[in-house]
Amino acid sequence: MSAGHKIKRQSIPETLAESLRERILNGEFKGGEPLIQEAIAAEYGVSRMPVREAFRQLEAAGLIAFQIHKGAVVTSIPEEQISELFDLRALLECELLERSIPAISDEQLAVAREILPRLEEAYHRRDTSSWGTLNWEFHKSLYAGANRVQTLAVAQGINLQTERYVRLQLLLTDAIEDAEVDHREILRLCEARDVERAVVYLRKHILDAGRQLRDALKQNGMTSA
Repeated sequence: MSAGHKIKRQSIPETLAESLRERILNGEFKGGEPLIQEAIAAEYGVSRMPVREAFRQLEAAGLIAFQIHKGAVVTSIPEEQISELFDLRALLECELLERSIPAISDEQLAVAREILPRLEEAYHRRDTSSWGTLNWEFHKSLYAGANRVQTLAVAQGINLQTERYVRLQLLLTDAIEDAEVDHREILRLCEARDVERAVVYLRKHILDAGRQLRDALKQNGMTSA
């Protein structure tokens, strides 16, 4: 067993799912690649039961799917579905922000101000494993005033599905500086309680990221038919 994949014995399925999730998101397991239950169990030194439970968690997150005669396979996102996911992000997150800004507290804005430098530092270190989590935590902190728990959960699920591709987009297009500028401006508009301009800017931020992602993936042959 590789030293890099050792796990603690408590909460084995959850820890295993988190490890496999990170390996999928960082591109170690590619879209369409099968995950062999016996091989994963042997690699991590566990029985097949926690592997099955971890696979169920990954399936619920949309990262793997079960196919006849193949078993668990890492999902890939067709190009048209990437457009749909970013359209959904724009729809849901802009509604969240529009509802949040009038009610957001100074304490909630302070959380966003605290997270943003850590996200930017992760960008500069090329710490790709932290990008998705910190990016979502930053955005979520700005939506806190909306008090829309279910909408927030759906938006988080969409972010997880696209995270591995967004990592690639940032690396392939060198769009990190644009992301930093956008995040700072969105935060500034939220602090100014400028609902209309903040929502417009957020929508552009999300849809531009989706367009750049589709272009980058198409150029590198990473979308599925």
